[in-house]
Amino acid sequence: MSTNRRRALGTAALATATALAATALTGCGGGNDGGSGAAGSKTVTLVGHDSFLVSDAVLKKFTEETGYTVTVLRGGDAGAAVNQAILSKGNPQGDVFFGVDNTLLSRALDHDIFVPHGAKGLDRVPKELQLDAGRQRVTPVDYGDICVNYDRRYFADKKLDPPRTLDDLIKPEYKNLLVTENAATSSPGLGFLLGTAARYGDADSPEGAASGGWQQYWKKLKENGVEVVDGWEQAYTERFSGSAGGKAKGDRPLVVSYASSPTAEVTNAKDKPAQAPTGVATGTCFRQIEFAGLLKGAKNPEGGKALLDFLLSTTFQEDVPLQMYVNPARQDAKLPEAFTTYGEKIADPATMAPETIAKNRERWVKTWTSLVRK
Repeated sequence: MSTNRRRALGTAALATATALAATALTGCGGGNDGGSGAAGSKTVTLVGHDSFLVSDAVLKKFTEETGYTVTVLRGGDAGAAVNQAILSKGNPQGDVFFGVDNTLLSRALDHDIFVPHGAKGLDRVPKELQLDAGRQRVTPVDYGDICVNYDRRYFADKKLDPPRTLDDLIKPEYKNLLVTENAATSSPGLGFLLGTAARYGDADSPEGAASGGWQQYWKKLKENGVEVVDGWEQAYTERFSGSAGGKAKGDRPLVVSYASSPTAEVTNAKDKPAQAPTGVATGTCFRQIEFAGLLKGAKNPEGGKALLDFLLSTTFQEDVPLQMYVNPARQDAKLPEAFTTYGEKIADPATMAPETIAKNRERWVKTWTSLVRK
């Protein structure tokens, strides 16, 4: 992939806090009129994970329209950034937080770190993305799908059909082919675990008891030779044979990544192929939604509200796909040709309510670790 990798692309260890580095993005205008903490400041500060990217030209437009200059504080992966926002509740390091997703949303909402704001443009966002519609403490900004990717060349050479569903992955013909990330230390790893829980249920619940739930599925996946590594970077760029157009030295032709990964492979290749070198097993996907919110105690709340509105503007939304390799939340935002030509549109991804994730996440990760990491 590229330097715009998605989730390490925000896939550093969820438990590892990374020191925040302040970065004033270029092309954002002049002085800050006394700094982000001064009364009447014209600087608005966005706190987010390392994968937040936006074109300089887009931020220039925000400055031209509002007079505010944007400063970005990047705080490691999504989990570390959310934890830091919780620890600094009431005295935040910025005005707006970007990058809390549906796997971590309930944690942030339970700690009451956001001020409600009905952002302009919400009427153009599908209801299924508005997970806090009743209170509007967070604004949906983008979404993507965590899915198994496959190396097209490998399966063509072996004259083997690639897997399409989670059920396929435990079949003997795919033994020792899959690499995934640690659910305790990686966003896509956790998303993949949640996707299996959504599909097979929980062994401790009435719905999943008869089949053994996701726990039984992962036992079978382990028996079928799944490899687990700490994060996306290692899984995709080191162990996956399809990374960088097949130039990677990995020997695993299946990897847990994103539905947008094939698009990234093509847009970062010198010569554009007719077809992406990697494909997506569309029956393995889990929907991930990212949100932004106005932080309680923000020193520039009016600037924060203006920035939240801008994050839902068509200008920002149409910049999102090739900056962060995710889909814009606005349904009327136009997708770039690379997304429509090479990307996979996931019609029916697995989903899970934030409160269900909150109730079970720690227990599930602990159980998963005992089952798979022994």
